[in-house]
Amino acid sequence: MDRRQMIATTGAAALGLGLTQVSRPFPSGWAADASKPKRKILFFTRSQGYEHDVVKRKDGKPAPAEKILADLGASHGFDVTATKDGRVFTADNLAQYDVIFFETTGDLTEPGGDGQPPMTKEGKAALLAAIEGGKGFAGSHCASDTFHSPGVDRFELAGARMDPYITMLGGEFISHGVQQKSDMIVIDHKFPGFEKLPDKFNLHEEWYSLKDFAKDLHVLLVQTTQGMIGELYQRPNYPATWARKYGKGRVFYTSMGHREDVWTNPTFQSVLLGGLSWAAGNVEADVTPNIAALGIDATALPKKK
Repeated sequence: MDRRQMIATTGAAALGLGLTQVSRPFPSGWAADASKPKRKILFFTRSQGYEHDVVKRKDGKPAPAEKILADLGASHGFDVTATKDGRVFTADNLAQYDVIFFETTGDLTEPGGDGQPPMTKEGKAALLAAIEGGKGFAGSHCASDTFHSPGVDRFELAGARMDPYITMLGGEFISHGVQQKSDMIVIDHKFPGFEKLPDKFNLHEEWYSLKDFAKDLHVLLVQTTQGMIGELYQRPNYPATWARKYGKGRVFYTSMGHREDVWTNPTFQSVLLGGLSWAAGNVEADVTPNIAALGIDATALPKKK
């Protein structure tokens, strides 16, 4: 079986494989250089819809993901500002950040959810304009469960009705099934943070079934579906982590990040740090679109429940 066939058909769990321990420091472009200003990351974790435990603050303390990212920043030389306040989305305020990083849900311009202040519609436009103008954007897990395309059934392709945020991100969340172990196939070992990953790794996670993939995705990880439990995964393998350009900006997304033990896992951290470093412009990478060459049917959708 050649690599293309593996990407298209491989799905059996790798027994006993576990996760590769990635040696530190990560080869992700975060080398300390006191002569250069630190990169600044705005980590936005507002939940207008369901609030994931990993971004839930308790007793006024930072959420687990916020603390973990801040610790990574302290170790690797970047600053993190974590907020749930949608009012930060103005052109002037966004100008100070190198990367805007989302783990969010719902229509962030609407009230509800965790009760935090929503962004304005002008703030959403300022976000998209900042990325198109050259800022970096990163999204993990439920960033694809944000700003769903209006008037479109989750189990249909949006086409021309796609929300501008989803157009920027490159894919949209449909739903998820029971948390379970599944394989990730690594497509590009040259992308920062992916250098020491195996060709395939196995992880217990809440796997998102995704749709409406942009045609210019540079796919980094492919979700295997064979052997997975639930109708949502009865479909061909599909992209799960990618990078792409949006105007002059750089966009990175990974579907991983639901569980705290994923956030603390060295493999996820290597993937995340590499994606953030590329999005920030610390390192260069070839993000030539490759989705069409993978031999998978990325337009296939699961049956509606």
